[in-house]
Amino acid sequence: MNDALHDLPPGIAQAQAAELVAESIVVQFQGLMAISDVSLKVERHEIFGLIGPNGAGKTTLVNCLTGFQRPSTGRVLLAGEDTTGWRPDKFRKQGIARTFQAGRLFRDMTVAENVEVTALGLGMSRRAAHEHAMAMLAWVGLADKADAVAGTLPYTDERRVGIARAMVMSPAFVLLDEPAAGMSDAECDDLMHTIVAIPKEFTCGVLLIEHNMGVIMGVCDRIHVLDGGRTIAQGLPAEIRSDANVISAYLGMEG
Repeated sequence: MNDALHDLPPGIAQAQAAELVAESIVVQFQGLMAISDVSLKVERHEIFGLIGPNGAGKTTLVNCLTGFQRPSTGRVLLAGEDTTGWRPDKFRKQGIARTFQAGRLFRDMTVAENVEVTALGLGMSRRAAHEHAMAMLAWVGLADKADAVAGTLPYTDERRVGIARAMVMSPAFVLLDEPAAGMSDAECDDLMHTIVAIPKEFTCGVLLIEHNMGVIMGVCDRIHVLDGGRTIAQGLPAEIRSDANVISAYLGMEG
């Protein structure tokens, strides 16, 4: 492993928060209840799955956990600190990183520049940002595409660039929103190895939204299930797999 993954420049420390908590979150959009009294806790070093059918409220909840959506009621706590009023950039600087369903790459910039710009925004010098970006791209298997224009990448490679950007600066928690979407079985296997390595390599907790149940069951330590904005189950993978409510609401749809 390239030391640049872990040796951050002087004055830039890795985030150390031990837990990320959603406490009684409610989100309403013009009377529509998107999230209804959902609570969960993601701990450092674990991979936490968040699943449910389309429209269950998963991305809305992740938006609350990263400052992109303010809860109607309830709060988000990072290491016990109330984050109410924090902007997304403060969440990121305090160690909460994320990817998006849509890659949100700067499509006219190179792959390396897409990662470098994140490091620059978080306080690295240009030289350190470049070195760190190259190390991250090597880690996700895209070093050979560093000079490619991001807009020319296949969709699955865009997802990997998103992970590389999220992992810049060794966050305390990373929230991955459907990273396996559109991937082949072989690509999913590679992705699973990458996700499993994150807590070990970066001492980072992972919250994973994913529809691919093979990925979820293969990598997660705990799983939380939403349906219609409500929690219907939470527990170990084996417990979720056999839960009647989950089978009815979600797993049964997988055929």
